[in-house]
Amino acid sequence: MPYLNVNGKEIELDEDGFIIDPEDWTEEVARTFAAKEGISDLTEEHWKIIYFLHEYYNENQIAPMIRKLCKETGFSLKRVYELFPTGPAKGACKIAGLPKPTGCV
Repeated sequence: MPYLNVNGKEIELDEDGFIIDPEDWTEEVARTFAAKEGISDLTEEHWKIIYFLHEYYNENQIAPMIRKLCKETGFSLKRVYELFPTGPAKGACKIAGLPKPTGCV
């Protein structure tokens, strides 16, 4: 299994680079993932999506559908892709500390 080293702590990842245990997620983990995804600075808009995804997953144990993400955050799908160029599943969910989504986000 691959690992992500964040401040001396090794976070276990799956074969696609998603966090195994969402309890290991922190804002610093998010920043580290973001840097690996080519996002050098997480803005307030990024954090709005990241926190929504993280909290939704904690409550429902599943990633939200993309329509729900857009509706609840007020961002268009185009804007989500501008913020997370690798997309809502590969980029945003990974940065938010969710396990790899099984279907459409």
